[in-house]
Amino acid sequence: MKKISVKLLALLLALLLALSLCACDMGGGSPPLAQSFSILDGDSIEVALDGEYRLRTNLLEEELKSVKWTVSGDCVMVTEEGYILGIRVGTATVRGEIAGHSDSVQVRVVEKKASEPTSASGASASFDPYERMTAAAFYENYTPADSHWDAYWRTFHNFMSGTLETPDQAPVLSAYRPTADGRYIRNTDMLYSEGGKAYTVTDAYGEAVFTVYEYGAYITLEEIAAYVFAFGDVPENYDADKDANPKGSPWGEYLRANHSYFSGDTDRFPYEPVLPNISGCGGTLYYYEIDIGTTGTDCDPKYPSTLYNNGNQITRGAARIVYGKQDLNGNGIYERGEHHVFYTYNHYNDFQEYLNYFGGWGETFGNITGGGSISSKYDYNPTDYIEVAFTSLSSHGNAAAMIFVLPPAYLKRAEIF
Repeated sequence: MKKISVKLLALLLALLLALSLCACDMGGGSPPLAQSFSILDGDSIEVALDGEYRLRTNLLEEELKSVKWTVSGDCVMVTEEGYILGIRVGTATVRGEIAGHSDSVQVRVVEKKASEPTSASGASASFDPYERMTAAAFYENYTPADSHWDAYWRTFHNFMSGTLETPDQAPVLSAYRPTADGRYIRNTDMLYSEGGKAYTVTDAYGEAVFTVYEYGAYITLEEIAAYVFAFGDVPENYDADKDANPKGSPWGEYLRANHSYFSGDTDRFPYEPVLPNISGCGGTLYYYEIDIGTTGTDCDPKYPSTLYNNGNQITRGAARIVYGKQDLNGNGIYERGEHHVFYTYNHYNDFQEYLNYFGGWGETFGNITGGGSISSKYDYNPTDYIEVAFTSLSSHGNAAAMIFVLPPAYLKRAEIF
């Protein structure tokens, strides 16, 4: 009987493994282990006492978790995500190793300088305006954050920084979407401020519309798309777990779930269009996906038309941002074709590219556009990705700006355009 039980157990484990490999969500799998490892901050960096600094590397977010960090000296600590924390004034060497590859950087911890208030709230590096504020009082007369430090301290208390309106499923398109050579323009202007921690989004005429702040929390499609585009990461109210529970989260109804690898494997999902240079179809660019919480999912009968997060549970729906960012040659610059942000509101059937201005979304391409049935593996006809024109909206016609480097003061997150 023992031998039979062991065999049955082995068969059960094999079945469970097979089922896990056949999971139907599009984000399955993980990118391969790093083939190289480089710290992109030069030979030395400076960190403020009690401050933090995120090392820039050539790795993806998922790969960073496998790096083994060591420190010589006692003035800094390093988190698994590559954040260096200044503990005491002095110098140290931080070394990272992954898959037999290693690199190091010298760190100098210095006394932090006094900061003047940078927002209407008076928020600064040393002043938290929300220290004694309740959530009820905060949201009673709510206004979006107006500086990086304002957003920072809001997130510290799990308060929102952006517009609170839950977006509709389909994107709201600008009445004017400029073109060049018959293609929609993807704006190459990158309007950073506050040391690279604030990013301003304009309309198609170059007028400022809103600003997103690194470490802020956001729920609207426009703000999240801008945040991912500018900072190469997700807002702070996101949980990478697809099964995240709002009842167990301090973000409550503002919690957003999912930040996972998107394979784009059209052999498994033939109704999906092939995204530019995507690794799942033989390319070299890794893509990731995140949920966009909308007010309904009426485009697909498989998903109920309901609120994404009602404070008690999340109904993930069919809307996602799918983005690819990877410094393929490791030079600290994102060249054309190394960074894309797409929106799909019908579960990977059709996509529109984010064009880096308010209401700026590219031409729709994909399965329903081509006349296929939604998510069908038998009746599908995905159209190809539609190229955009890389042009500065502020100059209206300067198509020469093809590569982008962040301002020198921009120290954290991935370098991105």
